[in-house]
Amino acid sequence: MEGFDEEEIVEPVSPTGQYLTSSSLSIYILAVLETEVPIDDSQTVPLLHNLFLPINSRFSSIMIRDKNGEKKWKKVEVKLEDHIKVPTFPNGKSSNFLYDENLDGYMSRIAVEHLPQHRPLWELHIIKYPTSKAMGTLVFKLHHALGDGFSLMGALLSCMQRADKASLPFTLPSSERPKSPISNTKEVFKRLPSILLRTISEFGWSLLKSNLVEDDQTPIRSCAEDTKTRHITISDVSFSLDLIKELKSKLGVSINDVLAGVIFFGIRLYMQEISLKSSQSQSTALVLLNTRNIEGYKSVKEMVEKTNSRSAWGNQYAFLHVPIPELSDSKYANPLEFIWEAHREMTKMKNSLATPLTGMLLDMLRKLRGPEAAAKYLHSTLRNSSTTISNMIGPVEQMAVANLPIKGFYFMVAGSPESLTITIMSYMGKIRIAFGVEKDFMDKQLLKSCLENSLGMIIEAAKQLKA
Repeated sequence: MEGFDEEEIVEPVSPTGQYLTSSSLSIYILAVLETEVPIDDSQTVPLLHNLFLPINSRFSSIMIRDKNGEKKWKKVEVKLEDHIKVPTFPNGKSSNFLYDENLDGYMSRIAVEHLPQHRPLWELHIIKYPTSKAMGTLVFKLHHALGDGFSLMGALLSCMQRADKASLPFTLPSSERPKSPISNTKEVFKRLPSILLRTISEFGWSLLKSNLVEDDQTPIRSCAEDTKTRHITISDVSFSLDLIKELKSKLGVSINDVLAGVIFFGIRLYMQEISLKSSQSQSTALVLLNTRNIEGYKSVKEMVEKTNSRSAWGNQYAFLHVPIPELSDSKYANPLEFIWEAHREMTKMKNSLATPLTGMLLDMLRKLRGPEAAAKYLHSTLRNSSTTISNMIGPVEQMAVANLPIKGFYFMVAGSPESLTITIMSYMGKIRIAFGVEKDFMDKQLLKSCLENSLGMIIEAAKQLKA
C-alpha cells in the first residue's frame, strides 16, 4: 500500500519483521487455548477492544511502504468483526459428539492461509465445538512480524487473569540460567583462544548449512519444491514437568537439554520405523533462542519502552544448528546419550560468538543487498535443515479470560519450508510438545508414539544409573 500521512506512522518495521513478510518467507504463530467450559463469545468484541488492541499499536496497524520503499507500520481503524472467525462444522461426522477431526482439518487450513494485507495481521478463531481435550478452542493467529514468542506471550498474559484469584500475578516455573563462562575479564583472556577457534568453526558451519550443505532427504525431510505453501497437520504430546525436572536433576543437565534429548531420540525412532537406513542420515535441528538477557516476561509497558532494550517488544531471537545424533546400537541401548550429546552441543554453541555473528551477517546482507536478500538467506537456512525447535514458558497457575478457564495451551509456527516444526510449551505443570508435520508425507500419530516411547525408554535408562 502506498501513500500516507507521515504523522500516522507508528514506527519502522524491524529488520526481522521485514524478513518474515518477504516474498521468500511469511511466518505465522498460532496460539491455541483450550477451554474448560463451553465458549460464550457474546463479549468478544468489547474484550478485544478494551484488552487486546491497547497492548501494542501493531495490533491496530497495517504494513505499508514509504516513498523510499521502506516498510512501515501505519495505524488504521480496526473493524474487529473482520478479525473474528467462528466456523461451523457439519453435523453427523462424529458418533461421540466430539469434533477432533473437524478441528484438525480446520487448523491445517488456517495454518497455510495468508492474512489480508489491508488490515492488521491477526485473527481470532473461536471454535465452539467440544473435542476430546476441551469444551471449546480459541486460536489466535498472528503474523510473526508483530513480534516473537516472548513479546506475544507477554501480550497474552496481559489479557489473562489467574483463574484461582484474579488479583494475584502469574508465576513462572524457575529456569536455571548457568553463568556464562566469559562473564568476567579474566575468564575472557583465559578462554579467548578456545572461544575464537570455536566461533570460527561454528560460524563457518552455519554459513555452509545456510548456503551449500543440505540435510539428507529422510522421513522427516521431503525436499519438496517450494513452489507452493507447504500444508501441515498438527498434533501434540504432553509430559509431566516434574518428571522432566527429575531427569534434569539426576543427569545434571538443564530442562532444555532433557527435552532436546527426548525429541532427538523420538525423531530417530520415527525415522527408523519408516526407513532403517535413515537412522544414520545427516539431520540438523535449528534451535531458536531468545536473545534477551532477562529472567522472565516483562509487562507490556516495559516491553514497549524504548529505553528498556533488554526486553523490548519485537523479534529478538537467534538460532543454533544442532546435529541430531545418529541412532547407533549403543545409543539405542542407552538413550541417555541423546541428552548428554544435546547438552554438549548446545553448551558449546551458546558459549561461542557464532550466534551474534550470524545476526550481524543478516544485518549486513540487508544493508548491502536489501531485506529480500536477507530473507532468502534465512529461507535457505530453514530449507537446508530438517526441523526447527522453539520453546516458551507459560504460567504455573491456570489462566482465565473473561471468567473462561483455560485448561490447555500450546502454540505452533506455520509457513516454514521444513517438513517438521516442533514447539514446546509449559503450562500448569505440563510440558506440551506440539509438532506441525507436512501433510501426506509424515505420520503424526507415529511421531507422537515415538516421542512417548522416547521418554519412556529414557526414564528406564535413568533408573539404571547409580544414585
